[in-house]
Amino acid sequence: MKDSTKKPTARRNLLKGAAVAAGALSAPMLGKAQSVTSMRFQSTWPAKDIFNEYANDFAKKVNDMTGGELRIEVLPAGSVVPAFGLLEAVSKGTLDGGHGVLVYHYGKQNALALWGSGPAWGMDANMLLSWHKYGGGKELLVKLYASIGANVVSFPYGPHPTQPLGWFKKPITKPEDFKGLKYRTVGISIDVFTAMGAAVNALPGGEIVPAMDRGLLDAAEFNNASSDRLLGFADVSKVCMLQSYHQNAEQFEITFNKTKYDTLPEKMKAIISNAVEASSADMSWKAVDRYSKDYDELKKAGVKFYKTPDSVMRKIMETYDEVIAKKSATDPLFKEIVESQKAFAERTVRWELDTVADRRMAYNNYFGKKPAPKKG
Repeated sequence: MKDSTKKPTARRNLLKGAAVAAGALSAPMLGKAQSVTSMRFQSTWPAKDIFNEYANDFAKKVNDMTGGELRIEVLPAGSVVPAFGLLEAVSKGTLDGGHGVLVYHYGKQNALALWGSGPAWGMDANMLLSWHKYGGGKELLVKLYASIGANVVSFPYGPHPTQPLGWFKKPITKPEDFKGLKYRTVGISIDVFTAMGAAVNALPGGEIVPAMDRGLLDAAEFNNASSDRLLGFADVSKVCMLQSYHQNAEQFEITFNKTKYDTLPEKMKAIISNAVEASSADMSWKAVDRYSKDYDELKKAGVKFYKTPDSVMRKIMETYDEVIAKKSATDPLFKEIVESQKAFAERTVRWELDTVADRRMAYNNYFGKKPAPKKG
């Protein structure tokens, strides 16, 4: 006959073992929960701008990929510091990081705007990012930030399509139309359009439309159909000039305070690096979808789009070359970056021009010839 008194003892031992095992499993989980690293970021964009959405897209990728071990919170422009004060705030540790563009740091070191201002020697923004990663740009940017004592780690990402010349009271038909024009732009374009006779005012995104509405600006450029629509440009102007060389190859920049970034484990740094690249691809795909939809919506709202005349495009390049030559003559690092970009562009742009088919021919073949934007 079996001894039934052993069963409760065996059951108690089994439960005790399960409890010990559960405790062993939960201990490291609790430890992880207690070691969450939180970072407070600020963007340079108004909350309603699609650019602020891109900033939050990056933060979500990091938060998801780290399983919550690193949590980035993104605040819109002006929450802690003004938009143009982002670099200094991140460098000092007032903010743990930020989302913006390098051209906004133009006042700190003019060469920073070479990651976004001008015709980029014929490169588009994706090619400029290729130069940054594989053509020596990354090392030059580290050197450049070190030269001004900026305590940051920088990740350029997110290629922008060619930006419009901007919003005007009437179409621009010739370079002389800029003489006396109160115009908003940023980066090296400040020098370019000043040389072309404009009275330039560099304002952050959220301040442009109010300035135009109050007559403080006659015209302005910002970036794309979605941002321009969301920020209300169509409420103060019905004329938009498409295509330009003033910011032909811009991209975003994610910055971290270097002191805080250096405390992160290597695994976390690897996740951030990969999240940047994932965000770069996702942003470029989202832009194609959203910008094209908002371009159509702006047309429905009565906006008239015109192609910037070739004479204006040529004048922008000519003036840009003069500005670059002057800055290169007085700043060896500026010159080094220019020469590095030009060498990369000469090879890569030629390759692209020789190998990429004409999309307009294919578009007209399948959808019928559509009226091009009106020429000014």
